[in-house]
Amino acid sequence: MVALFVGLGVWQLQRRAAKHALIAALTDRVAAAPAPLPPQGEWRSLTPERDEFRRVSFTAAYEKLPDAMVYSAGSAVREDVSGPGTWAFLPARLPSGEIVVIDAGFVANTMQERPVQDRQVAKLVTGEPVTLTGYLRFPEAAGLLTAAENRDKRLWFTRDHLAMAKTLGWGEVAPFYIDLETPVPDNGIPKPGPLSPHLRDEHMQYALTWFSLAAALIVAFAVWARGRRTNR
Repeated sequence: MVALFVGLGVWQLQRRAAKHALIAALTDRVAAAPAPLPPQGEWRSLTPERDEFRRVSFTAAYEKLPDAMVYSAGSAVREDVSGPGTWAFLPARLPSGEIVVIDAGFVANTMQERPVQDRQVAKLVTGEPVTLTGYLRFPEAAGLLTAAENRDKRLWFTRDHLAMAKTLGWGEVAPFYIDLETPVPDNGIPKPGPLSPHLRDEHMQYALTWFSLAAALIVAFAVWARGRRTNR
């Protein structure tokens, strides 16, 4: 048990080092000047480990297709977002013809309660090309306890833009989606904005816990062994 607890403590220290490297990488990516969107030929080689939160800028036109909403109780990457609401996902077509899904921003006060025909995100769909700046993001996998999507309300509970595209008939879309930074609509709905990833870093606490358990076992064993010698 001592060896196991020490091993777990060392493992947490290794995870802490990896987490610090990831935080540094993400901080650099969100602070960098926006680069052009990678061409379609490079899309399949993009990975979350290497490309998540890369800042990009490109021109696209929102498609006149059904939008989707993702319920959220806040955000771990947006300091200006708190409380319940939804994220607005819309397909946009690049000048070269490919479709990229855009997370156009946050809408507070649970927009999913509105009738789908009354969603204000429809005002974004003008058919005119606009310059979009945002961050590369990758789809999330639903957990065992994640609620199923409500297709009538076009409401999801995980950011799986590939599932949305398949359900809503958006056609083939990029394997990533764009977390929009700008432009901000005149009425502020939905509300895009800059990202600031804050990853939990409690690995040192966990490591100290495992090392403390190992030390406690050593002390307990020493007391037990001493008692046995005394009894003899």
